[in-house]
Amino acid sequence: MSLNLGTILQASAVDYGDRPAIRFAEQTITYRELDRAARGIATGLRDLGVRAGDHVAVMVPNVPQFSMVYFGILYAGAAVVPINVLLTTEEVTYHIRDSESKLLVGHPMFGAPAKKGAADAGVPVVWADGPEGPSVAELAAKPPIDVLHPTSADDTAVILYTSGTTGKPKGAELSHSNLFVNCAFVVPRLMPINEEDVALATLPLFHSFGQTVIQNASIATGGSYVLLPRFTPADALKLMQAHRVTLFAGVPTMYFALLHHEGAEQYDLSRLKYAVTGGAAMPVEVMRAFEERWPVQILEGYGLSETSPVASFNVMHRPRKPGSIGYPVWGIEMAILDDNDRPVPDGQPGEIGIRGHNIMKGYFRREEATAETMRNGWFHSGDIGVRDADGAYAIVDRKKDMIIRGGFNVYPREVEEVLYAHPAVAEAAVIGVPHESHGEEVKAVIALAPGQRATPEEIIAYSREHLAAYKYPRIVEFIDALPKGPTGKILKRELR
Repeated sequence: MSLNLGTILQASAVDYGDRPAIRFAEQTITYRELDRAARGIATGLRDLGVRAGDHVAVMVPNVPQFSMVYFGILYAGAAVVPINVLLTTEEVTYHIRDSESKLLVGHPMFGAPAKKGAADAGVPVVWADGPEGPSVAELAAKPPIDVLHPTSADDTAVILYTSGTTGKPKGAELSHSNLFVNCAFVVPRLMPINEEDVALATLPLFHSFGQTVIQNASIATGGSYVLLPRFTPADALKLMQAHRVTLFAGVPTMYFALLHHEGAEQYDLSRLKYAVTGGAAMPVEVMRAFEERWPVQILEGYGLSETSPVASFNVMHRPRKPGSIGYPVWGIEMAILDDNDRPVPDGQPGEIGIRGHNIMKGYFRREEATAETMRNGWFHSGDIGVRDADGAYAIVDRKKDMIIRGGFNVYPREVEEVLYAHPAVAEAAVIGVPHESHGEEVKAVIALAPGQRATPEEIIAYSREHLAAYKYPRIVEFIDALPKGPTGKILKRELR
């Protein structure tokens, strides 16, 4: 079956040609203009030697050129390889080589690692902006292609690299069908968005969450999205008020920052209809405080790069369960599995297994890793979860984050929920550290809220009141701010 993910833009350019697709600073780009740019870029890529089935790396922040190039690559029948803009030169080279990309589209804001990384990988660079050429603007001005390249539904559309918490990052190959169904059918069923909706795109578009739930879902439904290259609570609040944003998607740390921004209550967010979160566990206390401040319900979902990404969601037509990741989305099956991949009874923890239309083709050039992750008919998420009697799922923790203290399993998420309820705690992460007799000891790393004070002894005593004896942290460390990745997710591997 022929299917190209780029048809979501092609169709919206016909249906909503003069309506805004992208808003950035003082610039508004209509659907017709975005489609025209993508068609020119497809011609330009072909002139540079890119052929159908080739891979093109994109190292561009949340600016209009990202979307132009993304769809230009798809229009040409090639696959997009989004790269984190914060990578070092060596990491850029690795991603280009590992993905076998033919060229890199870079942004001068991150010009040094892009230029040197591409040179070391032996590929040319197209610049998103600036005086160096060739540029995206030059490619966009080329004669437009007449028709999209007829890719198959199973052809690779995007290769998303995992965070690489263990070993080297791996490229998850997502097909046109994977991503098309997720953005054009799954997301609109979860939130009935349409051409009147405006989303804030502050989640990086090189990440699966922002790419599918904001960029692709907005384009598939004819809505528009406001680009914010670097999240700050002040900028986010200003843009949400100025553009009358109806959809905000963010990781928990973003919600915390908005909630605690001085003067936040002065902004008019009355148009906000949908607030969604994912990427990390949302502390229930943060969710409750945010909803008391603004009249919108936060819906928590779950997914991974390997699942396109949406796999489960708290939905508007079913009872929301704070602290849970909701229910499997349309067409997806989930189960809690034991070590032999057998489903366990409700209420018992196990690894979350997923199967359905959203599962990746596999890891690019990683047959062993693919076989290990996708076995016995299930994609193995690496997350420990439980299912309740109503069919709602909850994350207990990452399988590799689980702490084994004296033979007992300690799930950091449970401990962190207790810590977040302490009035002096702004952010908390719980990790395991080596211990001579217990194997591992529970350690809490905490950033205190502005103006608050606490001692390690106070935190330990508080935790001891609310947790079983083997769970509460014996070690507490205070730091100014917890390390975070590009989406705002706390990086426990750095804390370790």
